[in-house]
Amino acid sequence: MQKGLELSAEEKYRLLRDISFKIKDTFDLDIILNLLLDTLYTVIKYDAAGIFILSESITDLHYEFPGQKISGIARRGYKRESETDEMLIEGKGIIGHVIKTGESLIVDDVRLEPRYVVGRKKSLSEITVPIFIDNYVIGALDVESDRVAAFNENDLELLKFFAEASAISIEKAILHQQILDKEKLEEQLQIAQDVQLNLLPSAPPRVNGYDIDAICIPTFGIGGDYFDYIPISKNKLGIVVADVSGDGVPAALIMAAFRALLRNQVGLNYEPHSVMNFLNEKISDFSRRRDFITALYGYIDLERNKFVYTNCGHNHPIILYPNGRISSLDDSGPSLNLVSDAGYTSASIDLEPGEVVILYTDGVVEIFNEEKEEFGLERLKNVLSGSFDKSSGGIIKNVVNSTKAFSRSRYYLDDFTILALKRNKIK
Repeated sequence: MQKGLELSAEEKYRLLRDISFKIKDTFDLDIILNLLLDTLYTVIKYDAAGIFILSESITDLHYEFPGQKISGIARRGYKRESETDEMLIEGKGIIGHVIKTGESLIVDDVRLEPRYVVGRKKSLSEITVPIFIDNYVIGALDVESDRVAAFNENDLELLKFFAEASAISIEKAILHQQILDKEKLEEQLQIAQDVQLNLLPSAPPRVNGYDIDAICIPTFGIGGDYFDYIPISKNKLGIVVADVSGDGVPAALIMAAFRALLRNQVGLNYEPHSVMNFLNEKISDFSRRRDFITALYGYIDLERNKFVYTNCGHNHPIILYPNGRISSLDDSGPSLNLVSDAGYTSASIDLEPGEVVILYTDGVVEIFNEEKEEFGLERLKNVLSGSFDKSSGGIIKNVVNSTKAFSRSRYYLDDFTILALKRNKIK
């Protein structure tokens, strides 16, 4: 068998340029590595060759190699049986040794090499070099011959050159796949965000004698906060603010299921204590044991100007009076999905002209500045006290501006939801 050619630096540069030209228009790892093996044959005549990678190193590329420690992702001249091959399954053999140690090997006669694992019966000599990415061995480039002592040090140098090209190609493919995965994830998150936004009210309700507004700002585009207006009858409007433990996609999925169950139950029996006792029994059907939901659901009785509600572990609502005075509604039970038989009860308050009920999630008060100080309940009350003469939308705007000024950030680290329910003054 013809020995490998001895290439000058200029010839190596030309070869590398030719390789780059061939693979420049594709990110397909199979195409790239097979092109490398074809080009390798022009400088080292082999009977079999392969590029073998640790399976754990290529999981991001969506290759499926169950039960294999090493995977042959490009091969010429032989077919290794993955079900019985000790090299592929257990990482044994010359290839496994090179990957484990990072050392190159030239074997003149594989029959005399105790580490050799038969992958091709005709092979008599073998040369294997490691493939490095960022100083870590991720695989090996292997060539085999049907002749004894078919390879020399010159072949070894050339094979190392191709191993470097293989590493560049593999890293390129991995980075490309990561970009694709990131783009796909961003696309899916955008879809999820659009779906969740459609689950929230697009505009505040028009209710005679009342001014109602709310805002929900999720931390990650989607989240576990939720508010809603639920028409019950001509004279009753349901209102809810809730917060699922955790954040991101898992919390959003639980909240979507919670919303559907809540709305359905309100249509059957709108009384707050009845709705929340029912939900507490059913939430475990679509959540984990560690998940819980804080929620306040109630309704405005427009005939009697009452707000009837049940609080399940949620932040206590704040009452803002026309003179700027502040108080809170302290009636509360445990969060949903914490106690199996919570026995929730309803409470109610009269809504006088000019009074405002503020419902909010913990993301409104658990905001920190650079000095690690918390915005807290007292600062929220101070902002509200100075906003008593504003509309519901104006009150919410003041809170948003104040919290962002306090944190010196445009973003919240937790989902941020606040709802203002104001009974208009009698003119």
